[in-house]
Amino acid sequence: MTKKPCIIVTAPVPPDLRQLLDASCETVDVPTGKSPLEALPQSQWGAIDGMVCTVKTRVDAALLDALPALKVVSNFAVGFDNVDMDAANARKVLVCNTPGVLDGAVADLTIGLMLCVARNLVAGDAFVRSGDWTKGAFPLATDIRGKTLGLLGMGRIGRVVARTARAFDMDVIYHNRKPDPEAEGLARYVSRDALFSESDVVSVHIPLTAETRQSVGAREFGLMKKSAILLNTARGAVVDEEALIAALKDGTIAGAGLDVMTTEPLPPTSPLVQMPNVVLQAHIGSATVETRRAMIDLAVRNLVDSMTGKQPKAMVNAQAWPLARQAKAA
Repeated sequence: MTKKPCIIVTAPVPPDLRQLLDASCETVDVPTGKSPLEALPQSQWGAIDGMVCTVKTRVDAALLDALPALKVVSNFAVGFDNVDMDAANARKVLVCNTPGVLDGAVADLTIGLMLCVARNLVAGDAFVRSGDWTKGAFPLATDIRGKTLGLLGMGRIGRVVARTARAFDMDVIYHNRKPDPEAEGLARYVSRDALFSESDVVSVHIPLTAETRQSVGAREFGLMKKSAILLNTARGAVVDEEALIAALKDGTIAGAGLDVMTTEPLPPTSPLVQMPNVVLQAHIGSATVETRRAMIDLAVRNLVDSMTGKQPKAMVNAQAWPLARQAKAA
């Protein structure tokens, strides 16, 4: 009888998917955000073959070295900045994620943040609730129709944002390292500096890497129009938060809509909390019932497929798949 692979589960898994996991794997639960090395006895480390985890689980060289049998990490997220990819590649560990299934939800929130900041909708709600409407009219806001939306990063989410923005008669421009053929007819490719200087709204859609960390900072804000808005639904650390706060305070840019911040949860002492020209959300880009279900479904199936010798649907480092498959066969 073939021994089932042993996997760590640090993500919330619904009962039907738990049954799917249990049918093909021996599962070991670890509380979300807690290191497996703290949760499991050392005697169990060498038996772990796979893991389905959230971005709160740090998968670094130390963890990978402590789990020598680990061959697959399935992230319950499209992002994978919690994984040291150099360390994973060096140890031939396959990393999977959940792209595609959350594109619409994140794009919807991006458009929602744009409307909230431009039309001052959050303050407008408070204006009515407080009774201030009985004392006079609410201040005028700003149109988005006919304005220029600049997308820093044109991937799956960026393309959905671009299609939606076109319905608002927006001129959409974007910057990637190189032009995206799939963006043809949706958006116009421009240089990075042109993106910041020409846009009325700049929306960030790039992953967090060593190269992109704090890559949107004082220089970029200085290029933007004083009437421009910054949106970030990607990763907080892509933006230099101190420079953003300074730009919002001194009027270098008009406002910001942020679903992600450098420190999460955002401390109530952060200057961003007190700024009337900022709309804040609690990293809820994918936080809908339908989207989270689709994400955990894909994360679980990525792991089960890889553990049973079937190629997973979503692989970050596909070059590691043949090696993970060989390990299964062995």
